[in-house]
Amino acid sequence: MRIEAGSPGPLGATWDGSGTNFALFSANATKVELCLYERSGRRETDRIDMPEHTHDIWHCYLPDVRPGQLYGYRVHGPYEPSAGHRFNPNKLLIDPYARALKGELRWQDSMFGYRVGSTREDLSFDRRDSGPAMPKSIVVDEAFTWGNHVAPQVPWTDTIIYEAHVKGMTAMHPDVPDHMRGTFAGLADPQVIDYLARLGVTTIELMPIHYFPDDRHLLEQGLHNYWGYNTLNFFAPAARYISRGSGHHEFKHMVRRLHEAGIEVILDVVYNHTAEGNQLGPTLSFRGIDNASYYMLAEDKRYYSDTTGTGNTVNVAHPRVMQMVMDSLRYWVEVCKVDGFRFDLAPSMSREGSGFDSSSAWLDAVMQDPTLQGVKLIAEPWDLGMDGYQVGNFPPGWAEWNGRYRDDIRSYWRGDSHYLPPLASNLLGSADIFDHNGRKPWASVNFVTAHDGFTLVDLVTYNEKHNEGNGEDNRDGHNDNRSCNWGVEGPTDDEAINALRDRMRRNLIASLLVSQGTPMLLMGDEIGRSQFGNNNGYCQDTEMSWLNWGEDSDSEVRFRTFVSDLIRARGEVGVFHQAKFLHGDGLAGQDEAKDICWLRPDGAEMNHDDWHAVDPKVLGMVLAQQSFRAVVFFNALEEEMTFHLCDPLSQMNWSVLFETMTGAVYRPGTGPAAGTPFTVPGRSMLALIGNRSH
Repeated sequence: MRIEAGSPGPLGATWDGSGTNFALFSANATKVELCLYERSGRRETDRIDMPEHTHDIWHCYLPDVRPGQLYGYRVHGPYEPSAGHRFNPNKLLIDPYARALKGELRWQDSMFGYRVGSTREDLSFDRRDSGPAMPKSIVVDEAFTWGNHVAPQVPWTDTIIYEAHVKGMTAMHPDVPDHMRGTFAGLADPQVIDYLARLGVTTIELMPIHYFPDDRHLLEQGLHNYWGYNTLNFFAPAARYISRGSGHHEFKHMVRRLHEAGIEVILDVVYNHTAEGNQLGPTLSFRGIDNASYYMLAEDKRYYSDTTGTGNTVNVAHPRVMQMVMDSLRYWVEVCKVDGFRFDLAPSMSREGSGFDSSSAWLDAVMQDPTLQGVKLIAEPWDLGMDGYQVGNFPPGWAEWNGRYRDDIRSYWRGDSHYLPPLASNLLGSADIFDHNGRKPWASVNFVTAHDGFTLVDLVTYNEKHNEGNGEDNRDGHNDNRSCNWGVEGPTDDEAINALRDRMRRNLIASLLVSQGTPMLLMGDEIGRSQFGNNNGYCQDTEMSWLNWGEDSDSEVRFRTFVSDLIRARGEVGVFHQAKFLHGDGLAGQDEAKDICWLRPDGAEMNHDDWHAVDPKVLGMVLAQQSFRAVVFFNALEEEMTFHLCDPLSQMNWSVLFETMTGAVYRPGTGPAAGTPFTVPGRSMLALIGNRSH
């Protein structure tokens, strides 16, 4: 094997057409060995001392190594947990920059740097070789033909996000070939893409696709890590989502096909922690390469600072670790053409000292990076650390999941008291949270359901969570679901209850789609996907979590049609997705006309006392642009309410945009006659559109 010095950059294994350069960062290692494996990954063929060490980068160049070569690292250094060091050259380590990995973890005690079962992990150095059970990194050739590729570049104001799972989306699709179901290739199937396009969503947000293992304790219970929030490598796609051949080629093909249909691709990324867990976790990659650099350590360096609830927190404040995160983001944008990212537990990456900092070094690095300027950035703005709830506090240019929106909309439609003011605030993009520093309404990513929690149909079917199948005695998952079963826990044959549940689903979706901000739908909510009351399906890689593409009932066909029609109507009615916050400002050239006003049932404008009456649950919202008007009426009471439209609204010609009692969408000329009152049925919405006559 010919060995040359090579270069300290770029990090990872880089094929240049002639040979491969290997480069690995470790500030505290004393020696690094590059291990090459034959094609099956079972037998180590060569072990090479990395000959060069430049600026904490260990590197070499191998002229004889080609794409497809399997490899890993063994890193020497002190095993001193009390000093934060956990080097153990008996453990084969995954390259943090590997573009692909072969095989899945085959859990064995040899993967742990200490003797499992010992009372002191710092005094029980384990000398067993983990190589045979470890996935192997792969040298890859990045070449891919993009053709006349053009990214959709959907404006934020027009964006409608669909949160989906790669496997769950197609695992049960009857028309996707068996070997492609549950993979990137399955998601690229023309029928699947056509379904998304007809639904009307503009952007698919994929739950984690970076390489992640199944947790050992889950496998022992016959369960799997379905969601994937346990990343082990930030460059390699999960092998479980690859139907055949090269994972990156298959992923890129999927992106190209979605882009051709005008659909953006956003990745849900987990840079805040890794699958190596706490001080008792395995040594798989970062821990064995340079534990003290890659992780935030506690004052007692045997332990980890944990703001994620997973046992560790990635030390993004370290320059080389931040470089790895930034290199990963740029890689997925530049090489794989993704359109943005949703950052899991984003405050954990934005902490400096003891708390969240909206001008942290990492946030500053992201905001100044030219490659990331043109992509969508979404924060999950909470973690488990002190002051972990940071909704509204991310800098301009970011959007954020709005957890308050979810809770308030659910509470209003459940009939909880005193939720009319929060309803109004959320309908206007939560200006009280986001309207600062030049931020726009789209910064609020509005949702009533997401992967974490009840699905939409379960939200109106169960009062309590039912997570017994997760093996944790129903202790896991949220308890504050703000759900309502409307009379019976679980499915029922009672037609009246089912009709009410369908109407409440329409109310929740309609509220979402008439709100300023960026709406996000959960995969399958449009066709009644149920998890049977499980609100924490992270370990349920079963039909419970997958999208059922079988024969839909008549009610589900009607509901899907309602959702798609309403999405189309939202796109056509610009007042529902405006580029600026609405504060009741006057419209130019139109006396007494405001961009937003709120009505009582008698047609008068709401005053301070009306908002704080004993328990108001009825509201009219008037949105105006030039001569166009849209009026949306909300009635969370059980009984119907009579509404009046006062001058000048009473003199307009109105059409029904939608009503949730039956699910009708856009019926021209069907609005109330000029000057006549009209009724809104109990627990329903009615939206009218019209033009003001001059």
